[in-house]
Amino acid sequence: MKTVKVRKTVIGEGRPKICVPILGKNKEELLSEVDELKQLDVDVVEWRMDWFDDIMDHSKACAMLHTLREALGDMVILATFRTKQEGGEKAIQKKDYVALYHDIIMSKDADLIDVELFIGEEEVKTIVKDAHNHQVAIVMSNHDFVKTPSCDEIVARLKTMQERDADISKMAVMPQSKADVITLLSATNIMYEQFADRPIITMSMAKDGIVSRICGEVFGSAMTFGAATKASAPGQVAAKDLKNMVEMLHKSLKEE
Repeated sequence: MKTVKVRKTVIGEGRPKICVPILGKNKEELLSEVDELKQLDVDVVEWRMDWFDDIMDHSKACAMLHTLREALGDMVILATFRTKQEGGEKAIQKKDYVALYHDIIMSKDADLIDVELFIGEEEVKTIVKDAHNHQVAIVMSNHDFVKTPSCDEIVARLKTMQERDADISKMAVMPQSKADVITLLSATNIMYEQFADRPIITMSMAKDGIVSRICGEVFGSAMTFGAATKASAPGQVAAKDLKNMVEMLHKSLKEE
């Protein structure tokens, strides 16, 4: 399986990497969150661009990203605009989504960008080509905040992401029962063992899904998301606690 090397971090090798979102609405809030992050030893910082008040002004967005790059140094930055239909803060037109990501890519300050599978086939194709032409890796994603699709459907969506040239495929679902969490973990394992040729990220949200954020390594998930101050999705665990649990599990698995 291919890994994804970004700066000094290799995704898809060793323990699942810890990603922490920052959700500030302005420069002051974001830099305050960065200060909190510096107390934590995390692998990836996700800038949730949809929370930023001035995100539709691309010059201000790129300036903010550059400020974050300077503040975070060599830490990996994942830039994400989560659309309203997939649980984000703002609605956006498809053409504006493509244009925003083009400018983010051209800024050269983001290492990874998150592209939603269902934003549109042509839009996905355009952004992926643009990113890869400028050495920016793609996390292709789908988020279901209502339910957990069937095991077969989860696997099918992850396979589609690979086919559309994602570097990393990501699926997050909402459980309605503990059995739904098992469905997500089973789908992850099937994808990892039978079809994946690059890293995958999966999680089940809310309280029932917390276990999936901790035990991903057992089933094949290469990254997990924790919270520094404010959670960006239901069920996120404090980053420090999450890393301790993930590392404890990783150590135990290596001992076997």
